[in-house]
Amino acid sequence: MTDETDVASLQGSPGEVFAAFLKLGLTAFGGPIAHLGYFRDEFVTRRGWLSDTAYADLVALCQFLPGPASSQVGFALGLMRAGWLGALAAFTAFTLPSALLLLVFALTAATMSGPIGTGALDGLKIVAVAIVAQAVWGMARNLCPDRERAGIAVAAVATLAFLPGALGMVGAICVGAIAGLILGRGAQKEIGRHVPMPVRRRQAGPCLAAFAALLVVLPLVAGGSQTLALVDGFYRSGALVFGGGHVVLPLLQAETVAPGWVTPDAFLAGYGAAQAVPGPLFTFAAYLGAVLGPAPNGIAGAAIALVAVFLPGFLLLLGVLPFWDRFRSRPRAQSLMQGANAAVVGILGAALYSPVFTGAIGDMRDFALALLCFVLLAAWKTPPWAVVIVAALGGVGLALAA
Repeated sequence: MTDETDVASLQGSPGEVFAAFLKLGLTAFGGPIAHLGYFRDEFVTRRGWLSDTAYADLVALCQFLPGPASSQVGFALGLMRAGWLGALAAFTAFTLPSALLLLVFALTAATMSGPIGTGALDGLKIVAVAIVAQAVWGMARNLCPDRERAGIAVAAVATLAFLPGALGMVGAICVGAIAGLILGRGAQKEIGRHVPMPVRRRQAGPCLAAFAALLVVLPLVAGGSQTLALVDGFYRSGALVFGGGHVVLPLLQAETVAPGWVTPDAFLAGYGAAQAVPGPLFTFAAYLGAVLGPAPNGIAGAAIALVAVFLPGFLLLLGVLPFWDRFRSRPRAQSLMQGANAAVVGILGAALYSPVFTGAIGDMRDFALALLCFVLLAAWKTPPWAVVIVAALGGVGLALAA
């Protein structure tokens, strides 16, 4: 497919985009990597909205930036196809199904009692151990393939051991990025042309300014309002997620569990439930916003948290699109991101220990169930939603046998 075909593909309607993404929002299980596969099949192979090369370039950009990679790709595809309304339609249709399912779970989880209810919730906490362990293993193989980057990951774990919380995570990512620049492991490679987007430099500048201003100003004004504190916590989590998907776990834990807004048990149960629904994992924010102790919570808290966690990734995407071709061709930029991504592996590895493992595994029986779930995921390639069902049933079985 030629560049001319890509330019011609910028014709479409928001309704068309909404219908296409709603189907994916209802059926796209398996996490961000699987979502990118679904997108390619739907929009490159079936619909011909863009070429394989253009799609690969778009994926490379969204994986490079902080934020939810698959949702950023979907947002950009909607923007490319039907302009700003198309971008909004793509985000809404892809996100809403899982957000609503997790909101329902949040509003009904408190009513689950007795050995069956508590056992199922325990199973959801246990399956989180297996899912995060698989994520750490897969990311380590891809992002820490040499001893230098493995060392950066270990250094990130050590940083969080002595400086836990959001500050330690930011510090670990910054140190990793600097180490990547010093090591200079970025390799020059041929860069193809990026898919054209209806975003001009005069529009990109305000988006980048808004991204930076919110990141700096929100912490300064959040102390006077719980609503602003909620926006600040979720916005910062979305802004610092390199790698997307499971990496949001430690950031959201630091912003919600550490200050006492959400209990550790409720956090892990919701994270386990998030694996059983289609769509982006970032909709876990809707669950957390609903179960918060202080108001706003419920439906209002879910809506605020959901918008706040996605907003920085979209602002950054819009701000970078016009400059992407020039920036990504620089080896030093590639080196910086390789170091930052290696640090992210360490951050997720630290979260695997605490709060995931320490909060879910109480005895050898729990560990055996977690190990079974890990083997189903890693060796048997069982879909995550099916493994969640196995874990919930296993948790009920352990509760009845106690």
